Amino acid sequence: MNAGRIGRRIAYWRERRGLTQTDFGRLMGQTHRWVQDLEGGQRQQDPRLSVVVKAAEVLRIPLEQLLTDTPSPAATPGQPSAEAAAVIDVLYSGAEDDTPPLPLDELRQRLVYCCEAFQACHYLALGRELPALVVGSGRTAARAGDEAAGAHALHSRVLQLTTSFLHKYGPATAVQAAVVADRALAAAEQSGDAVTIGAASRRVAKSLASQGQSAAAVSFAVAAARRLQNDLSTAGPLGLSTLGMLYLSAAVSASAQERTASRVRAAIEHVDQAGEVADQQGADLNMDWTNFGPTNVALHRVDVLARFEDGWSALDAAEAVTDADVRKLRNERRAGHLITLARAQLLTRKREAAAASLFQAARLAPEEFRGRPGTMALVKDVLAATPLPSGELRALAARCGLQA
Repeated sequence: MNAGRIGRRIAYWRERRGLTQTDFGRLMGQTHRWVQDLEGGQRQQDPRLSVVVKAAEVLRIPLEQLLTDTPSPAATPGQPSAEAAAVIDVLYSGAEDDTPPLPLDELRQRLVYCCEAFQACHYLALGRELPALVVGSGRTAARAGDEAAGAHALHSRVLQLTTSFLHKYGPATAVQAAVVADRALAAAEQSGDAVTIGAASRRVAKSLASQGQSAAAVSFAVAAARRLQNDLSTAGPLGLSTLGMLYLSAAVSASAQERTASRVRAAIEHVDQAGEVADQQGADLNMDWTNFGPTNVALHRVDVLARFEDGWSALDAAEAVTDADVRKLRNERRAGHLITLARAQLLTRKREAAAASLFQAARLAPEEFRGRPGTMALVKDVLAATPLPSGELRALAARCGLQA
Protein backbone atom coordinates (compact mmCIF):
# COMPACT_ATOMS: atom_id res chain seq x y z
CA MET A 1 0.00 0.00 0.00
CA ASN A 2 1.19 3.51 -0.83
CA ALA A 3 1.01 5.42 2.45
CA GLY A 4 1.09 8.83 0.76
CA ARG A 5 -1.80 8.13 -1.60
CA ILE A 6 -3.92 6.50 1.08
CA GLY A 7 -3.25 9.42 3.39
CA ARG A 8 -4.40 11.88 0.73
CA ARG A 9 -7.55 9.85 0.11
CA ILE A 10 -8.30 9.78 3.85
CA ALA A 11 -7.83 13.56 4.01
CA TYR A 12 -10.13 14.03 1.02
CA TRP A 13 -12.95 11.94 2.48
CA ARG A 14 -12.47 13.35 5.98
CA GLU A 15 -13.04 16.84 4.57
CA ARG A 16 -16.03 15.63 2.51
CA ARG A 17 -17.56 14.33 5.75
CA GLY A 18 -16.97 17.68 7.46
CA LEU A 19 -14.57 16.21 10.05
CA THR A 20 -11.59 18.03 11.48
CA GLN A 21 -8.38 16.10 12.06
CA THR A 22 -9.17 16.16 15.77
CA ASP A 23 -12.69 14.77 15.14
CA PHE A 24 -11.34 12.01 12.93
CA GLY A 25 -8.61 11.17 15.43
CA ARG A 26 -11.16 10.83 18.23
CA LEU A 27 -13.28 8.47 16.14
CA MET A 28 -10.18 6.45 15.29
CA GLY A 29 -9.00 6.42 18.92
CA GLN A 30 -5.87 8.36 17.98
CA THR A 31 -4.34 11.80 18.44
CA HIS A 32 -4.45 14.85 16.19
CA ARG A 33 -0.73 14.42 15.47
CA TRP A 34 -1.31 10.79 14.47
CA VAL A 35 -3.88 11.94 11.89
CA GLN A 36 -1.49 14.58 10.57
CA ASP A 37 1.22 11.97 10.07
CA LEU A 38 -1.22 9.49 8.51
CA GLU A 39 -2.57 11.97 5.99
CA GLY A 40 0.92 13.20 5.21
CA GLY A 41 2.15 9.67 4.48
CA GLN A 42 4.77 10.00 7.19
CA ARG A 43 3.97 6.94 9.27
CA GLN A 44 6.48 4.16 8.70
CA GLN A 45 4.39 1.15 9.72
CA ASP A 46 0.93 2.53 9.02
CA PRO A 47 -1.41 2.42 7.34
CA ARG A 48 -1.87 -1.24 8.15
CA LEU A 49 -4.90 -2.84 6.54
CA SER A 50 -6.72 -2.80 9.89
CA VAL A 51 -6.22 0.97 10.06
CA VAL A 52 -7.54 1.51 6.54
CA VAL A 53 -10.55 -0.73 7.24
CA LYS A 54 -11.41 1.25 10.36
CA ALA A 55 -10.91 4.56 8.53
CA ALA A 56 -13.34 3.43 5.81
CA GLU A 57 -15.89 2.52 8.49
CA VAL A 58 -15.49 5.87 10.23
CA LEU A 59 -15.75 7.77 6.93
CA ARG A 60 -18.66 5.57 5.77
CA ILE A 61 -17.20 4.76 2.38
CA PRO A 62 -16.34 1.49 0.60
CA LEU A 63 -12.85 0.24 1.44
CA GLU A 64 -11.79 0.44 -2.21
CA GLN A 65 -12.23 4.22 -2.12
CA LEU A 66 -9.14 4.37 0.11
CA LEU A 67 -7.17 1.66 -1.69
CA THR A 68 -7.59 2.91 -5.27
CA ASP A 69 -8.09 6.13 -7.19
CA THR A 70 -11.39 4.86 -8.60
CA PRO A 71 -13.90 7.73 -8.61
CA SER A 72 -16.58 7.58 -5.97
CA PRO A 73 -19.73 5.86 -7.23
CA ALA A 74 -22.85 7.95 -7.55
CA ALA A 75 -25.09 7.96 -4.52
CA THR A 76 -27.54 5.09 -4.62
CA PRO A 77 -31.10 6.41 -5.06
CA GLY A 78 -33.17 5.90 -1.96
CA GLN A 79 -30.15 5.66 0.33
CA PRO A 80 -29.49 8.24 3.07
CA SER A 81 -26.38 10.40 3.07
CA ALA A 82 -23.44 9.47 5.26
CA GLU A 83 -24.25 12.08 7.91
CA ALA A 84 -27.91 11.05 7.99
CA ALA A 85 -26.93 7.37 8.19
CA ALA A 86 -24.76 8.09 11.22
CA VAL A 87 -27.75 9.60 13.02
CA ILE A 88 -30.05 6.76 11.99
CA ASP A 89 -27.58 4.19 13.31
CA VAL A 90 -27.87 5.40 16.90
CA LEU A 91 -31.66 5.44 16.74
CA TYR A 92 -31.72 1.67 16.40
CA SER A 93 -28.54 0.69 18.22
CA GLY A 94 -30.21 0.12 21.57
CA ALA A 95 -26.76 0.31 23.15
CA GLU A 96 -26.61 0.55 26.93
CA ASP A 97 -23.60 1.06 29.10
CA ASP A 98 -22.68 2.28 32.55
CA THR A 99 -21.80 5.80 31.41
CA PRO A 100 -23.35 8.26 33.88
CA PRO A 101 -26.07 10.54 32.49
CA LEU A 102 -24.99 14.04 31.49
CA PRO A 103 -26.23 17.08 33.45
CA LEU A 104 -29.21 18.82 31.89
CA ASP A 105 -27.33 22.12 31.63
CA GLU A 106 -24.62 20.51 29.54
CA LEU A 107 -27.15 18.85 27.28
CA ARG A 108 -29.01 22.15 26.85
CA GLN A 109 -25.80 23.88 25.78
CA ARG A 110 -25.09 21.18 23.22
CA LEU A 111 -28.67 21.36 21.96
CA VAL A 112 -28.36 25.13 21.49
CA TYR A 113 -25.21 24.59 19.43
CA CYS A 114 -27.03 22.04 17.26
CA CYS A 115 -30.07 24.27 16.77
CA GLU A 116 -27.81 27.13 15.73
CA ALA A 117 -26.02 24.82 13.29
CA PHE A 118 -29.37 23.82 11.76
CA GLN A 119 -30.51 27.40 11.31
CA ALA A 120 -27.13 28.29 9.82
CA CYS A 121 -27.50 25.36 7.35
CA HIS A 122 -24.36 23.68 8.69
CA TYR A 123 -25.79 20.19 8.32
CA LEU A 124 -22.48 18.34 8.19
CA ALA A 125 -21.50 19.82 11.55
CA LEU A 126 -24.95 19.01 12.91
CA GLY A 127 -24.69 15.44 11.67
CA ARG A 128 -21.44 15.01 13.62
CA GLU A 129 -22.98 16.22 16.88
CA LEU A 130 -26.47 14.71 16.80
CA PRO A 131 -25.66 11.00 17.37
CA ALA A 132 -23.98 11.63 20.73
CA LEU A 133 -26.68 14.13 21.72
CA VAL A 134 -29.48 11.68 20.91
CA VAL A 135 -27.84 8.98 23.01
CA GLY A 136 -26.90 11.34 25.82
CA SER A 137 -30.31 12.98 26.16
CA GLY A 138 -32.05 9.60 26.02
CA ARG A 139 -29.83 8.18 28.74
CA THR A 140 -30.40 11.23 30.93
CA ALA A 141 -34.19 11.08 30.46
CA ALA A 142 -34.22 7.39 31.37
CA ARG A 143 -32.37 8.03 34.64
CA ALA A 144 -33.56 11.54 35.51
CA GLY A 145 -35.37 10.93 38.80
CA ASP A 146 -36.56 14.22 40.27
CA GLU A 147 -35.75 16.09 37.05
CA ALA A 148 -37.74 13.70 34.89
CA ALA A 149 -40.10 16.32 33.38
CA GLY A 150 -37.28 18.59 32.28
CA ALA A 151 -35.19 15.68 31.02
CA HIS A 152 -38.04 14.28 28.92
CA ALA A 153 -38.74 17.75 27.50
CA LEU A 154 -35.09 18.16 26.54
CA HIS A 155 -34.94 14.69 25.00
CA SER A 156 -38.03 15.52 22.99
CA ARG A 157 -36.36 18.71 21.74
CA VAL A 158 -33.34 16.69 20.61
CA LEU A 159 -35.56 14.22 18.78
CA GLN A 160 -37.54 17.07 17.20
CA LEU A 161 -34.33 18.55 15.82
CA THR A 162 -33.31 15.10 14.61
CA THR A 163 -36.63 14.81 12.78
CA SER A 164 -36.10 18.16 11.05
CA PHE A 165 -32.56 17.14 10.13
CA LEU A 166 -33.70 13.85 8.59
CA HIS A 167 -36.48 15.58 6.64
CA LYS A 168 -33.78 17.56 4.84
CA TYR A 169 -32.82 14.39 2.96
CA GLY A 170 -36.25 13.70 1.51
CA PRO A 171 -37.78 10.28 0.82
CA ALA A 172 -34.58 8.40 1.69
CA THR A 173 -35.06 9.25 5.37
CA ALA A 174 -38.82 9.92 5.55
CA VAL A 175 -39.64 6.70 7.38
CA GLN A 176 -36.90 7.19 9.96
CA ALA A 177 -37.97 10.81 10.43
CA ALA A 178 -41.52 9.63 11.15
CA VAL A 179 -40.28 7.15 13.75
CA VAL A 180 -38.24 9.85 15.48
CA ALA A 181 -41.18 12.29 15.38
CA ASP A 182 -43.35 9.74 17.18
CA ARG A 183 -40.64 9.25 19.80
CA ALA A 184 -40.36 13.01 20.21
CA LEU A 185 -44.11 13.30 20.85
CA ALA A 186 -44.03 10.43 23.36
CA ALA A 187 -41.20 12.13 25.27
CA ALA A 188 -43.06 15.45 25.12
CA GLU A 189 -46.19 13.86 26.58
CA GLN A 190 -44.08 12.48 29.42
CA SER A 191 -42.80 15.98 30.12
CA GLY A 192 -46.34 17.35 30.43
CA ASP A 193 -45.23 20.66 28.89
CA ALA A 194 -47.73 22.11 26.41
CA VAL A 195 -45.08 23.97 24.40
CA THR A 196 -42.97 20.85 23.97
CA ILE A 197 -46.06 18.80 23.06
CA GLY A 198 -47.11 21.39 20.48
CA ALA A 199 -43.64 21.56 18.94
CA ALA A 200 -43.44 17.77 18.73
CA SER A 201 -46.93 17.59 17.20
CA ARG A 202 -45.74 19.84 14.39
CA ARG A 203 -42.99 17.32 13.53
CA VAL A 204 -45.51 14.47 13.51
CA ALA A 205 -47.71 16.45 11.10
CA LYS A 206 -44.79 17.07 8.75
CA SER A 207 -43.87 13.39 8.85
CA LEU A 208 -47.41 12.42 7.92
CA ALA A 209 -47.35 14.82 4.98
CA SER A 210 -43.94 13.57 3.82
CA GLN A 211 -45.38 10.06 3.58
CA GLY A 212 -48.31 11.14 1.43
CA GLN A 213 -50.81 11.49 4.29
CA SER A 214 -51.46 15.20 3.81
CA ALA A 215 -55.10 15.19 4.90
CA ALA A 216 -54.18 13.35 8.10
CA ALA A 217 -51.34 15.82 8.66
CA VAL A 218 -53.71 18.78 8.40
CA SER A 219 -56.20 17.19 10.80
CA PHE A 220 -53.45 16.31 13.27
CA ALA A 221 -51.91 19.79 13.30
CA VAL A 222 -55.27 21.56 13.64
CA ALA A 223 -56.43 19.19 16.38
CA ALA A 224 -53.20 19.79 18.32
CA ALA A 225 -53.58 23.55 17.95
CA ARG A 226 -57.14 23.48 19.24
CA ARG A 227 -56.35 21.11 22.09
CA LEU A 228 -53.38 23.17 23.28
CA GLN A 229 -54.63 26.64 22.39
CA ASN A 230 -55.50 27.81 25.90
CA ASP A 231 -52.22 26.68 27.42
CA LEU A 232 -50.15 28.02 24.52
CA SER A 233 -51.94 31.37 24.36
CA THR A 234 -51.10 32.04 28.01
CA ALA A 235 -47.46 30.92 27.74
CA GLY A 236 -46.18 34.18 26.27
CA PRO A 237 -44.19 34.47 23.02
CA LEU A 238 -42.90 30.91 23.33
CA GLY A 239 -46.41 29.50 23.44
CA LEU A 240 -47.71 31.81 20.73
CA SER A 241 -44.85 30.85 18.41
CA THR A 242 -45.68 27.19 18.95
CA LEU A 243 -49.37 27.76 18.27
CA GLY A 244 -48.71 29.81 15.15
CA MET A 245 -46.32 27.22 13.74
CA LEU A 246 -48.95 24.50 14.18
CA TYR A 247 -51.30 26.48 11.93
CA LEU A 248 -48.51 27.05 9.41
CA SER A 249 -47.77 23.34 9.47
CA ALA A 250 -51.42 22.67 8.65
CA ALA A 251 -51.23 25.14 5.76
CA VAL A 252 -48.12 23.57 4.24
CA SER A 253 -49.57 20.09 4.63
CA ALA A 254 -52.78 21.20 2.92
CA SER A 255 -50.78 22.56 -0.02
CA ALA A 256 -49.27 19.11 -0.61
CA GLN A 257 -52.69 17.89 -1.79
CA GLU A 258 -54.04 18.12 -5.33
CA ARG A 259 -55.11 21.67 -6.01
CA THR A 260 -58.79 22.52 -5.74
CA ALA A 261 -60.43 25.84 -4.94
CA SER A 262 -61.62 24.57 -1.57
CA ARG A 263 -58.18 23.25 -0.60
CA VAL A 264 -56.51 26.52 -1.55
CA ARG A 265 -59.04 28.42 0.58
CA ALA A 266 -58.52 26.05 3.51
CA ALA A 267 -54.74 26.36 3.33
CA ILE A 268 -54.90 30.17 3.19
CA GLU A 269 -57.31 30.15 6.15
CA HIS A 270 -54.66 28.30 8.18
CA VAL A 271 -52.10 30.92 7.15
CA ASP A 272 -54.55 33.62 8.26
CA GLN A 273 -55.00 31.86 11.61
CA ALA A 274 -51.24 31.91 12.06
CA GLY A 275 -51.29 35.58 11.09
CA GLU A 276 -53.71 36.35 13.91
CA VAL A 277 -51.36 34.63 16.36
CA ALA A 278 -48.41 36.57 14.93
CA ASP A 279 -50.31 39.83 15.40
CA GLN A 280 -50.93 38.86 19.01
CA GLN A 281 -47.22 38.12 19.41
CA GLY A 282 -46.43 41.48 17.83
CA ALA A 283 -42.96 40.93 16.35
CA ASP A 284 -40.67 38.57 14.48
CA LEU A 285 -39.00 36.38 17.09
CA ASN A 286 -36.96 33.20 17.05
CA MET A 287 -38.57 31.58 20.06
CA ASP A 288 -37.83 27.87 20.16
CA TRP A 289 -35.93 28.28 16.88
CA THR A 290 -39.11 28.92 14.89
CA ASN A 291 -38.43 32.34 13.27
CA PHE A 292 -42.14 32.86 13.95
CA GLY A 293 -43.73 36.25 13.44
CA PRO A 294 -45.48 38.33 10.77
CA THR A 295 -42.63 37.91 8.29
CA ASN A 296 -42.54 34.13 8.54
CA VAL A 297 -46.31 34.01 8.12
CA ALA A 298 -45.97 36.09 4.96
CA LEU A 299 -43.27 33.75 3.64
CA HIS A 300 -45.51 30.76 4.27
CA ARG A 301 -48.28 32.43 2.27
CA VAL A 302 -45.86 32.64 -0.66
CA ASP A 303 -44.77 29.05 -0.12
CA VAL A 304 -48.31 27.66 0.02
CA LEU A 305 -49.29 29.39 -3.21
CA ALA A 306 -46.14 28.18 -4.95
CA ARG A 307 -46.79 24.62 -3.78
CA PHE A 308 -50.24 24.87 -5.33
CA GLU A 309 -48.39 25.91 -8.54
CA ASP A 310 -49.97 29.37 -8.56
CA GLY A 311 -46.75 31.18 -9.42
CA TRP A 312 -48.29 34.57 -10.19
CA SER A 313 -50.19 34.74 -6.89
CA ALA A 314 -47.06 33.57 -5.04
CA LEU A 315 -45.01 36.38 -6.57
CA ASP A 316 -47.75 38.90 -5.78
CA ALA A 317 -47.73 37.72 -2.15
CA ALA A 318 -43.94 38.03 -2.07
CA GLU A 319 -44.26 41.73 -2.87
CA ALA A 320 -45.68 42.22 0.64
CA VAL A 321 -42.38 41.10 2.20
CA THR A 322 -39.44 43.52 2.36
CA ASP A 323 -35.84 42.41 1.90
CA ALA A 324 -35.01 44.06 5.23
CA ASP A 325 -37.52 41.86 7.06
CA VAL A 326 -36.29 38.69 5.38
CA ARG A 327 -32.65 39.50 6.23
CA LYS A 328 -33.58 39.45 9.92
CA LEU A 329 -34.41 35.74 9.69
CA ARG A 330 -31.92 32.90 10.00
CA ASN A 331 -30.16 31.49 6.96
CA GLU A 332 -32.18 28.29 6.78
CA ARG A 333 -35.46 30.21 6.53
CA ARG A 334 -34.04 32.84 4.16
CA ALA A 335 -32.63 30.19 1.83
CA GLY A 336 -35.94 28.33 1.89
CA HIS A 337 -37.76 31.49 0.81
CA LEU A 338 -35.33 32.10 -2.06
CA ILE A 339 -35.84 28.53 -3.27
CA THR A 340 -39.62 29.07 -3.09
CA LEU A 341 -39.22 32.28 -5.11
CA ALA A 342 -37.22 30.39 -7.72
CA ARG A 343 -40.02 27.83 -8.00
CA ALA A 344 -42.64 30.58 -8.43
CA GLN A 345 -40.47 32.40 -10.96
CA LEU A 346 -40.01 29.24 -13.00
CA LEU A 347 -43.78 28.66 -12.95
CA THR A 348 -44.21 32.14 -14.46
CA ARG A 349 -41.45 31.55 -17.05
CA LYS A 350 -39.05 33.99 -15.41
CA ARG A 351 -36.07 31.71 -16.00
CA GLU A 352 -33.32 34.23 -15.40
CA ALA A 353 -34.95 35.43 -12.18
CA ALA A 354 -35.34 31.82 -11.00
CA ALA A 355 -31.67 31.14 -11.63
CA ALA A 356 -30.69 34.34 -9.82
CA SER A 357 -32.75 33.32 -6.77
CA LEU A 358 -31.05 29.92 -6.74
CA PHE A 359 -27.60 31.52 -6.97
CA GLN A 360 -28.43 33.76 -4.01
CA ALA A 361 -29.71 30.80 -1.98
CA ALA A 362 -26.59 28.77 -2.82
CA ARG A 363 -24.31 31.58 -1.67
CA LEU A 364 -26.29 31.92 1.56
CA ALA A 365 -26.64 28.19 2.30
CA PRO A 366 -24.41 25.95 0.15
CA GLU A 367 -25.44 22.80 2.02
CA GLU A 368 -29.06 23.27 0.92
CA PHE A 369 -27.84 22.14 -2.50
CA ARG A 370 -26.19 18.94 -1.32
CA GLY A 371 -28.38 15.85 -1.18
CA ARG A 372 -31.67 17.78 -1.11
CA PRO A 373 -34.02 16.04 -3.60
CA GLY A 374 -36.43 18.98 -3.87
CA THR A 375 -33.75 21.59 -4.43
CA MET A 376 -31.86 19.39 -6.88
CA ALA A 377 -35.06 18.79 -8.86
CA LEU A 378 -35.69 22.53 -9.04
CA VAL A 379 -32.15 23.22 -10.28
CA LYS A 380 -32.66 20.52 -12.91
CA ASP A 381 -35.93 22.11 -14.02
CA VAL A 382 -34.39 25.58 -14.28
CA LEU A 383 -31.46 24.14 -16.24
CA ALA A 384 -33.80 22.31 -18.62
CA ALA A 385 -35.89 25.45 -19.17
CA THR A 386 -32.85 27.58 -20.04
CA PRO A 387 -31.80 27.31 -23.72
CA LEU A 388 -28.28 28.63 -23.10
CA PRO A 389 -27.37 28.02 -19.44
CA SER A 390 -24.76 30.34 -17.97
CA GLY A 391 -21.53 29.04 -16.53
CA GLU A 392 -22.85 29.83 -13.05
CA LEU A 393 -25.98 27.74 -13.61
CA ARG A 394 -23.92 24.87 -15.00
CA ALA A 395 -21.63 25.06 -11.99
CA LEU A 396 -24.60 24.96 -9.61
CA ALA A 397 -26.00 21.96 -11.42
CA ALA A 398 -22.65 20.21 -11.21
CA ARG A 399 -22.54 20.93 -7.47
CA CYS A 400 -25.91 19.19 -7.18
CA GLY A 401 -24.52 16.18 -9.05
CA LEU A 402 -26.52 16.94 -12.20
CA GLN A 403 -25.37 16.71 -15.79
CA ALA A 404 -24.92 20.28 -17.02
